Amino acid sequence: MTTPKAKLAGLALIAALCAGFTLGLTAPAWAGFNEAEAAYGRGDYATALRELRPLAEQGDAKAQFNLGLMYYRGKGVPQAYAEAVGWWHKAAEQGHAIAQYNLGVVYYDGRGVPQDDVQAHMWYNLAASSLPPGQRDLAVKNRDSVAKRMTPAKISEAQKLAREWRPKK
Repeated sequence: MTTPKAKLAGLALIAALCAGFTLGLTAPAWAGFNEAEAAYGRGDYATALRELRPLAEQGDAKAQFNLGLMYYRGKGVPQAYAEAVGWWHKAAEQGHAIAQYNLGVVYYDGRGVPQDDVQAHMWYNLAASSLPPGQRDLAVKNRDSVAKRMTPAKISEAQKLAREWRPKK
């Protein structure tokens, strides 16, 4: 069985490959995001950061997710798990499914946040509701893995949080 850390790395790679397919950005934002994506791909993390940060600060979930990846990996910024988690929270709260999955991972093993099975279960559950089939299966598997170490009351609490969750715009 792969570790949650390995699963996070795998999904982060998939997210990077799929980054150009998210809808909802205006034309100028696309230009900034496309430049950030190209810069990151060639290892020019300073340019990627310069292009992503304004978009992330303006509330763009895709930019927030990718800025979180930069902090998680320490690419162009000092590695800072708590900062990564903060950006992923902003993206996840808007419904970014891979950010939700990544929050499940970090709450499961506690990198950047205190370990919290209720939060891990909730975020995995939310991610599973939005991810495509192959990734959905992984989120469900991880959610069920977390559930094995939870009490029925804690599982119920996590399910309630997931049912009541609504994206923030």
